[in-house]
Amino acid sequence: MRMRVRGPSGQTTVALAENATIGDLRTQIAKNTGLASFEVKYGYPNLRPLELDHFQSDHKITDIGVNLDGEQLIVAQREGAARPSDQPSLNQPSPAIPRLSQQSSSMPQRPVSTADDPPEIASPEHAGTFVLRVMPDDNSCLFRAVGAAVMGDMDTMVELRSIIAGSIQSNPSEYSAAILGKKPDEYCQWIQNDDSWGGAIELKILSEYFNIEICSIDVKTLHMFQFNEGAPTRCIVVYSGIHYDVLALSPSDPPYTRANPLADGDTKIFDAIDPVVLEKAKELCRVLQGKHYYTDTAGFSVRCNTCGGTFTGEKGATKHASETGHYDFGEAG
Repeated sequence: MRMRVRGPSGQTTVALAENATIGDLRTQIAKNTGLASFEVKYGYPNLRPLELDHFQSDHKITDIGVNLDGEQLIVAQREGAARPSDQPSLNQPSPAIPRLSQQSSSMPQRPVSTADDPPEIASPEHAGTFVLRVMPDDNSCLFRAVGAAVMGDMDTMVELRSIIAGSIQSNPSEYSAAILGKKPDEYCQWIQNDDSWGGAIELKILSEYFNIEICSIDVKTLHMFQFNEGAPTRCIVVYSGIHYDVLALSPSDPPYTRANPLADGDTKIFDAIDPVVLEKAKELCRVLQGKHYYTDTAGFSVRCNTCGGTFTGEKGATKHASETGHYDFGEAG
C-alpha cells in the first residue's frame, strides 16, 4: 500500500507491505518527518484524527477499519512535545528556534564563491545550459528564488510574504499553532518582516498559490522535496543549509557548456513531465556537493551574541535558547 505523508518538512510518499503493522507505519512517519511525538489526521479536506495510539504496534494496518491505501496523512508535532533536533534540513527552524542572522558578519558563509563561478551542466536536449542563479544573502533568499522563477522578478519578496500571511489566515485549520510553531497571527506578523527566513511551510503555500510544483534539493544530502506534486509545471530551488538559490536553463550554443552570465533569456519553469530537468538538477547539485557548497548546521560552532557562550550546531543553540531565551546567534570564530 502507498500513502503520502505530509509533515512540517514537506511531503513524501511511503510504500508499505500489505501485512504492515501500526508499528511499521509509525516508524515510517517518524523517519520521514523527524518527529518523535506526533498527531496524524487523514481524509483531506475534511480531516479526521487517526488514533494510532489506540492500537498495538503489531496490529495490522488493514485491520483498523480505515483504508489508508492512496490516502494522504497530515502529520503535526504533538502539542507540548519537545521539538526534535534532527529535522530534515529542508525544514528551517520555527520562529521559536534560534536562527542565525544572515546580516551578521559572523554568519556561516558558503565556502566557495559560486556567484562568480556557478556550476554549468550541458543539456543538448534543451539546446542550453543548466546553471545556478545565486540569490543575495539577505534573509529573503527563498522568496527571491521563488519570485525569480514564478514571477520573473526576484525583487517580489514583500508580495510573496503577504501571500504567505493571507493563506495562513484563510486556512486556520490547516495552519495551526502546532504546524507553525507559534500562534497563526503571530506567525503572519513575523513572516512579513524582511529579516525572517522562509522554509518548507512557505514553499508549500507558494506552490499551491501559483499551482506549480516546487522542488527543493538539499545540497548536503541530495534529497529532493516536492511541494504540490502533480502540478503541470515545476521550478527547482537549491538549498544549501542556510540559503536558497534557483535553477535556470540558459540558452547557449553547442557544446552547451557555457551559460549566459546574465539571466536574460533564462527558463526557470519547466514541464513536470520532462524527466531530464530533474536529472540535470541533481547532476548540478552533485557538483555543488563536491565543492562543499553547503553549511553543516549540525556541526559548526555557534556563538550566542547575547551572552557570548559557544555551542555546537543548531542542537546546541536550540538547547541554550530554550534555557535562556537568547535567540541571536552567529558563527563562532
